[in-house]
Amino acid sequence: MASETNIGAPVIDIHGVKKIYKTGSNEVMALRGIDLTVRQGELVGIMGSSGSGKSTLMNILGCLDVPTEGAYSLDGIRVDGLSKNQLADIRNQKLGFVFQGFNLLARTTALDNVELPLLYDRSGKKKDTRQLTQRALERVGLADRLDHQPSELSGGQQQRVAIARALVTEPRLLLADEPTGNLDSRTSVEVMALFQELNAQGITILIVTHEPDVARYATRIVEVRDGRIRRDHPVNERRIAADDLRNLDDVPAEQAEAA
Repeated sequence: MASETNIGAPVIDIHGVKKIYKTGSNEVMALRGIDLTVRQGELVGIMGSSGSGKSTLMNILGCLDVPTEGAYSLDGIRVDGLSKNQLADIRNQKLGFVFQGFNLLARTTALDNVELPLLYDRSGKKKDTRQLTQRALERVGLADRLDHQPSELSGGQQQRVAIARALVTEPRLLLADEPTGNLDSRTSVEVMALFQELNAQGITILIVTHEPDVARYATRIVEVRDGRIRRDHPVNERRIAADDLRNLDDVPAEQAEAA
């Protein structure tokens, strides 16, 4: 896993971020002054119950929404105050997204699903899109599923395609919103093992989850409540997903021996 010696410069740096939603004469303050720094190489879990503000925070960090007040620097670039087109370019060049519902195109192969973000790249730097796409799918263990459509893949394989799609642009930050929410227990551990493996390779990952067991795979947990960060702490006795998978594999054998 990424050790403290591998932790680098800030990828996320926000100060005094507030978000106010207005409906008629009513105002709802979703975020009440957030300060947060996430450095290169971290694997951070953001936790909070429904209405805590964690989804609003995720949308702002993902440049899908803008703060009402405060400053946000992403990989050294001030992004608060940018236009919609500028934010779209930043999202494409700096961020990779993984969602609970996978968000794959139904009648499209894994290869074409993963290639999609490259088709929106206006930097001109990504030339051989097919090669980059195949490499991303190989990276998540799906080299033999390139031509499969989502309906031909398991839930875990669909989430791996979604992770490959998030990786294909070589982002500075991977944002995962409840990535295990639609998966069974074992498949959830498999996906977290992949996230830990990618993090060990130096990829900065931020996972929003309401599940404490999932958050314990992170190196650090940020707890959000009532629009504020209530606690920000390293994970003690961190869970290692690869070990958990081995333990799961050992259970049937032990049961068979007992029988």
